Amino acid sequence: MKTLVLVRHGKSSWEYDVGDRDRPLKNRGVNDAKLVSETLNEIGFNPDIIISSPANRALSTCRIFMATFNWSDNDLRIVEDLYDFGGSSVVRYLQSLEDNFDSAIIFGHNHAFTSIANQFGTQYIDNLPTAGLVMIDFDIDSWKDIGSGKTIKMILPRDLK
Repeated sequence: MKTLVLVRHGKSSWEYDVGDRDRPLKNRGVNDAKLVSETLNEIGFNPDIIISSPANRALSTCRIFMATFNWSDNDLRIVEDLYDFGGSSVVRYLQSLEDNFDSAIIFGHNHAFTSIANQFGTQYIDNLPTAGLVMIDFDIDSWKDIGSGKTIKMILPRDLK
């Protein structure tokens, strides 16, 4: 059994003259990420590995979750393949994960995460909102066999306010 948690980065700010990778979170993005991470913490999820896109907004969202859970930097991987908006690079990366990891949480971007949630999960979502989370279980022993799974949890900021 493998468990994948997809977390779209929090709402980012366009008010700074920076490139796409460097856009910071807005206050709303920080607050929504805290709400979602606290809710995930309540169910006791503890991943074997934490993986983030290198983009500032994704990595900042990841760091908020890490602070909520007291996760160690030793368990964090920053992976270029997660700076992907289509999803194919993310899927290829997931298929290459070491099989000793039974659960992974990844922080990244849309449209990739909505597409992956719909491709692998059982609960259709029109658009994974910023700071939204989808948890999918897979009845597999190896990440290379990732395919149809079962959506077991969705945590959306709007449902927590």
